[in-house]
Amino acid sequence: MTLPLNTQILIAALSGIALGIGFNLLGANHAITQQGVFLCSLAAGLFIDMLKMILAPLVFASIAVGIANLREHQQIHRVWQMTLGFFAVSMALAIVLGLAAANWLEPGKGLHLSMFDHALSGYQAQSLKPSEFLLKFSHSLFMNPIAALAQGNVLAIVVFALLLGVALVVGGERYKNLLFLLKELQELMLLLVSWIMRFGANRHHGVISQLAANQEHQLLMSLGQFIALVITTTLIHGFIVLPLLLWLVTRVTPKHFFRHTRTALITAFATSSSSATLPVSLRCAEQHLHVKSDIAGFVIPLGATINMDGTALYEATAALFVANLTGVDLDFSQQLIVFITAMIAAMGAPGIPSAGMVTMVMVLQSVGLPAEAIAILLPIDRLLDTVRTMVNVEGDLVGSLVVQKLVYRNASSHT
Repeated sequence: MTLPLNTQILIAALSGIALGIGFNLLGANHAITQQGVFLCSLAAGLFIDMLKMILAPLVFASIAVGIANLREHQQIHRVWQMTLGFFAVSMALAIVLGLAAANWLEPGKGLHLSMFDHALSGYQAQSLKPSEFLLKFSHSLFMNPIAALAQGNVLAIVVFALLLGVALVVGGERYKNLLFLLKELQELMLLLVSWIMRFGANRHHGVISQLAANQEHQLLMSLGQFIALVITTTLIHGFIVLPLLLWLVTRVTPKHFFRHTRTALITAFATSSSSATLPVSLRCAEQHLHVKSDIAGFVIPLGATINMDGTALYEATAALFVANLTGVDLDFSQQLIVFITAMIAAMGAPGIPSAGMVTMVMVLQSVGLPAEAIAILLPIDRLLDTVRTMVNVEGDLVGSLVVQKLVYRNASSHT
């Protein structure tokens, strides 16, 4: 019988710690330690390389298909405009909250992990004027899409995917075959993601072993601080920011909202999957919150694809945590890049458990941080995934109420 993925990750993490302690007791110069650390780094490197391999096609297909799905709802332009506007605002607030808390509390600060020095050997901190930053950033957005895919330039890939998705919306039925191929590509990438995550469950302990072997025991305390920070800020967004947005627009009280959505939120917490929670979310929205079926049937499925408040907050916070661990100071312009890429990465993350770890690579690489660091986060990802998925689903439900209020308020003002 195959063990669940979460169990495999836990076993791998514990075995990695035990193996690293064993290496530490033998001593750094012992032949077994040197050979063991080499094999562990090789296994961990394979896992990271596989994530890098799948990142570009996954993000390209997910974003292009997500935008192109709007073609089925061309008759309700106001609905999708309000929906995308709300999603952008709610994710932006989540990211700002995560970055502010990470800058204030600085989890991992002062703990330099020497094992990532080789990945940062080519890192150069640059201080750019605002005009220089805007010029360099805008130039990086548009390039040959084939070259962008080959070079792994994720921002350029995302821009091309967005434009392609819009073109598919405008083209309508004329390009239905291309849209079908993109959906097939997305499903194929998700299958590969599931294989890679299962491979990684049994291989990421290589990084854990290296950490334990190199006496990086303070990392456990820093991880505890990081877990507390992410959970706290995610719950603040879910229980204060989103309910406040809901009340300001619709005057629906938090008590009324949570009473009628608790089934969906509990399901999201238990499954860590926005997609698996989708049927429950639709039932709560239509039957309990009295959202019209045409609104709920558009906002919630689209939100399960591209509206990921909890994921965006987590990935932005994790980027600053990794920067602190590796001794890199991210200036304002670099944190602005983290802000943008975290939002894009959250949009490109499929609504399945731990899929955000794949797009986490994109956020780290956008500011030159080592992608290998996600192996540190993988053992704790399942715990954090439960909370952030619950907030992701909550954002979709809040969005359905907000969009309905804005659409019909605007409609009545034009009559």
